[in-house]
Amino acid sequence: MIAGKNPPLPGELRTVKPFGEKLLASGMVPFRSGSVETLQINVGRRCNLSCRHCHTGAGPKLRESMSRTLLDRCLAIAGTGSITTIDITGGAPEMNEHLEWFLDRAALLGKRLMVRSNLVILLEKEYGHLMDVFSRNRVELVVSLPHWKKEQCDRQRGEGSFDKIIAGLRLLNRRGWGEPGSGLVIDIAHNPVGAYLPGPQKALERGYRERLMADHAVRFNRLYCLTNCPTGRFRDYLTASDNYDEYLKNLELAFNPAAARGAMCRTTLSVGWDGRLYDCDFNQWLRLPVNHGAPDRIELFDEAKLQGREIVTGDHCYACTAGQGSSCTGAAV
Repeated sequence: MIAGKNPPLPGELRTVKPFGEKLLASGMVPFRSGSVETLQINVGRRCNLSCRHCHTGAGPKLRESMSRTLLDRCLAIAGTGSITTIDITGGAPEMNEHLEWFLDRAALLGKRLMVRSNLVILLEKEYGHLMDVFSRNRVELVVSLPHWKKEQCDRQRGEGSFDKIIAGLRLLNRRGWGEPGSGLVIDIAHNPVGAYLPGPQKALERGYRERLMADHAVRFNRLYCLTNCPTGRFRDYLTASDNYDEYLKNLELAFNPAAARGAMCRTTLSVGWDGRLYDCDFNQWLRLPVNHGAPDRIELFDEAKLQGREIVTGDHCYACTAGQGSSCTGAAV
């Protein structure tokens, strides 16, 4: 891809200046990664929910799931080189039949081990035992809770979701999660319930902490702010509500070079459920694998070739580089 000339993705309207031109004007072309510090593994598209903001389009009817063979390859790679964090995502990761096996072995590597959960699924009988799996392996849970208000959360996650998430948080709190010094970390991921950027992360964390404790006696460790990326089901929502052009333009106007320099793709490698490699989870669902000569499958992983690789970008990258920036661990700046 020629710097500053990235074409629109299939079906994408050219409503903003190409993202590559923004990078060029900011002196960040070619846009390259550093070392691979986070291995983010998407273990499947199956999910018990069909959230309106989901950038992957995950849902109950999907069956794509990472095989044990590929998970074993991920384990071998995660234990070597510069990788410090293993980040498990989905769909609902709990619906991958090999998750317990994987976590028990991944924990032995001594890395930061994260699982992104909607928490609602842990209230189902079939998956409740995974709370014990998470606990014994000191998994850092990242729970999606779009808002501390029931009506706002249910608008995005589905009717009744808020009450179930709160019930799950209380259950985890009773087991020691979120308690300082317990080693059981539970973080909350916030994203706006609509076509706008999130507010300042510190202020939102303070608001969440005050309201969740006062209203529900719930505690947590940290809050991460995520900007909704205009892909997947969220893009469908933007298009249906005639907000896509305006939303993308607002992201462009809020472009922050400092956020671009701290973008998660610069230290993260995303592994798809089928073993294909991507610069980030969003590129995964846009079917934009790593490029420019870097190996594009987990079986071909080569740390030397993946470090310093040129990152594949598109106009959706404005979501991660607007304002305070957005990454899987919150604000970038």
